[in-house]
Amino acid sequence: MTMPVRGLASAHFAHNSCRVGKSLHKHTFAPLGFLSSTIGEEAKRMLGSSVRTLRRLRCCNNSSSLLLLGRDCCRNGTTVSKRKVLPLCCKGESNISIFDIGERQSSIQRWYVVRSKRSLHTETDAYLAIELALDSVVKIFTVTSSPNYFLPWQNKSQRETMGSGFVIPGKKILTNAHVVADHTFVLVRKHGSPTKYRAEVLAVGHECDLAILVVESQEFWEGVNFLELGDIPFLQEAVAVVGYPQGGDNISVTKGVVSRVEPTQYVHGATQLMAIQIDAAINPGNSGGPAIMGNKVAGVAFQNLSGAENIGYIIPVPVIKHFIAGVEESGKYVGFCSMGLSCQPTENVQLRNHFKMQPQMTGVLVSKINPLSDAHRVLKKDDIILEFDGVPIANDGTVPFRNRERITFDHLVSMKKPNETAVVKVLRNGEEHAFTITLRPVLMDDINAGYERLAELQVKKVNGIEIQNLKHLCQLVENCSTESLRFDLDDDRVVALNFESARIATSRILERHRIPSRMSSDLVSEQNNLEID
Repeated sequence: MTMPVRGLASAHFAHNSCRVGKSLHKHTFAPLGFLSSTIGEEAKRMLGSSVRTLRRLRCCNNSSSLLLLGRDCCRNGTTVSKRKVLPLCCKGESNISIFDIGERQSSIQRWYVVRSKRSLHTETDAYLAIELALDSVVKIFTVTSSPNYFLPWQNKSQRETMGSGFVIPGKKILTNAHVVADHTFVLVRKHGSPTKYRAEVLAVGHECDLAILVVESQEFWEGVNFLELGDIPFLQEAVAVVGYPQGGDNISVTKGVVSRVEPTQYVHGATQLMAIQIDAAINPGNSGGPAIMGNKVAGVAFQNLSGAENIGYIIPVPVIKHFIAGVEESGKYVGFCSMGLSCQPTENVQLRNHFKMQPQMTGVLVSKINPLSDAHRVLKKDDIILEFDGVPIANDGTVPFRNRERITFDHLVSMKKPNETAVVKVLRNGEEHAFTITLRPVLMDDINAGYERLAELQVKKVNGIEIQNLKHLCQLVENCSTESLRFDLDDDRVVALNFESARIATSRILERHRIPSRMSSDLVSEQNNLEID
């Protein structure tokens, strides 16, 4: 319900409010000042809903505008009891510290405590985004030569691709992994400059589709500013995507709002990590460019939804920070952790009864365990995972996330650093147990990039020879006499590797992940005997 009072729009918030000392019992009003013409009738219709409507309000420069939250409030600060006063101004400042808006709005209260650190203006100023981008966002020119899987002894012909990137602290450029994948030569160009500078790829994370570039030329860094990483935006907050999409050579800015935050399939790495869906256009060439919210980066543009209009995705800040932190600590990409499990929801009540789950219990059923994971040491098939690091897991496999949102518990796992431990609460045969599991990343490397989707498939043939068992597979691989090594998998899928490159990569992968041997001891002994013979 809305009611105009002498030109003031009033929103339905507190239990009892008054204006200039006159009580308006059983109604809830918050004078918001004269609304700017930019929101018009749409904002007036929104005012009667809830506190959440403030996400999209933009008030005029009226320092006397107030938002009164409480049980008894009045316009000029003269209160009866428990008044909470919030100035609504356009200066980008907020004095929110505490709320008294009732139990029904407790979740909104927590939301505003977080939002108090940000501006009340959720509409990103496109002009500010442009000003930030001019000295930070670069255009990337990549010459690539990708593998030829039909003729594995040679690469495809070279081709040139373009993308975007932006400068981060430490004189580094952040972009997408697919922008520099299979690169042979990389150049970068600043906005307004005719000069292209040679760049080197410092680290690539195909799994999270991120890469870091460095430029040795000191001339390039003159006048360049870095962008700071911000936070995960809330739903309906505005962002501006900056980059160099197809259709032109100059910098481009598109605006949109956040539509969804959840784990999403990363097309390049074939993994599921957190992503932010926005309604701003993300086209080829935008990849690697920043999505700016206020004066900080909310994410990195990396993919869109084919066949749909204005559905794009950006990589959120937690994923970006995890990638950068791993590179800074170890000097190379370390990956995202996994428990090595396949789990089934337990939403069916008969399924829960079968596994002796009490009515108050929630969790997911372990259906498959990777024998190479640490979970294989302590967990068993048909275990029910109830909690991960003290966070209860729902029957659909989700955990609480922010303001009444939920997210799959895989996100908690992926944000762990390699070799960190987690406490898992498990129900087994009707009894609860707590196990400590060491989390490790998937064994990603440039040599196997693009094969992530095939990780669960079984090997049927090696170089056209059907395998009999694991020992036979080992012999066929070790005794390979051809330049290319071909694996035929389930579903008629094929993996082709250069044999010598794979040998070198194996040593690199073992060292990176601190794996003592490339095969189990019995196979090592067998292989040694074959070599002696």
